[in-house]
Amino acid sequence: MTHLPCSYSTSVSCRLEWRPSRWLLAAICIAGILASFSVLLSNMPRLLAWPLAACVLLHAARLALRESRLPACSLVFPGSELPVLVDGVPVEQVDVQWRGPLAFVSWQDRTGKRRRLSWWPDTLVLGRRRELRLAAGSLQASRHALAMAP
Repeated sequence: MTHLPCSYSTSVSCRLEWRPSRWLLAAICIAGILASFSVLLSNMPRLLAWPLAACVLLHAARLALRESRLPACSLVFPGSELPVLVDGVPVEQVDVQWRGPLAFVSWQDRTGKRRRLSWWPDTLVLGRRRELRLAAGSLQASRHALAMAP
């Protein structure tokens, strides 16, 4: 009988690169355009509607520009008792949440500030999404392992 190699690992590690999503940028721009049209099509007096529609467009453009200028970063989930690394810096209280195909990772940095990143389907392909799910599962398992009696 041949010996088959073990197909699983005792620690699930995951290395992800984050970058701004083009889909999110397009959604912000489309929402801004539709919001400005809705202001113009409302019963608001035209003297107020045009400046408000322009402000809505400017705000959407500002949000899209701010989102597009966010620097890319890397996250490493070591899959063991080691802390998660964001751009090489260990972070605490990492939480991974899913909303359909969207993934949200939040953590607390050294200063105590809560940070959050989101992956849209254009930035996190299926294989990487699966890796993140496994790594997030190992985070939950290691978090609950401390509560068990020896």
